[in-house]
Amino acid sequence: MAGVEIVTRTEIVDTDAGAARITWHPARKPRLVLAVGHGAGGGIEARDLQVLAGVLPGHGVSVALVEQPWRVAGKKVAPAPRTLDAGWRGVWPVLGKQGLPVVSGGRSAGARVACRTAGELGAHAVLALSFPLHPPGRPEKSRAGELLGAGVPTLVVQGGNDPFGRPEEFPDGTDLVEVPYGDHGFAVPKRAEITQERALEVISDAVVQWTASLG
Repeated sequence: MAGVEIVTRTEIVDTDAGAARITWHPARKPRLVLAVGHGAGGGIEARDLQVLAGVLPGHGVSVALVEQPWRVAGKKVAPAPRTLDAGWRGVWPVLGKQGLPVVSGGRSAGARVACRTAGELGAHAVLALSFPLHPPGRPEKSRAGELLGAGVPTLVVQGGNDPFGRPEEFPDGTDLVEVPYGDHGFAVPKRAEITQERALEVISDAVVQWTASLG
């Protein structure tokens, strides 16, 4: 999995939900910005976010890893969805200041935020990593409406064993890439037929190809 040497920088942005933090992984000649938010159970150190930040700049996509205000403030529990949406809205003007199309993305709860706000913010597309289609064991509590309501090209990257929604549970017509054996964090068991490194390559290869198709 090839990467490029990049120089990161961080930026604090005041939002209605508090101070958010953006860690930029810039491309040398960017054509897109991919902004990705974290989930409710972790931060931008998530393996999928880190691999995308390492690979995509080499393909003309600047990556902005966005930390929600609750994480910046050191809190351990994510706030209500409306507060997460407010934090995302607050960073959006900064994400677009280069004049480039911005792809709105996130993992888990961050993917829900990206879908809910895509239309109003004018997102170019949505990348949904480990979209929590339903709570574990509660398929009747579907969040498919959020996903289908994004209103822009949307790619779902989902672990084959994700208890929050396996690939076959998603609505017909969903543009979805399966990470074989992956759980909600894209971890694969040692007995799996693919390695953890290969699982991450599946993610990065799919997103590189998809972002190239966006123009």
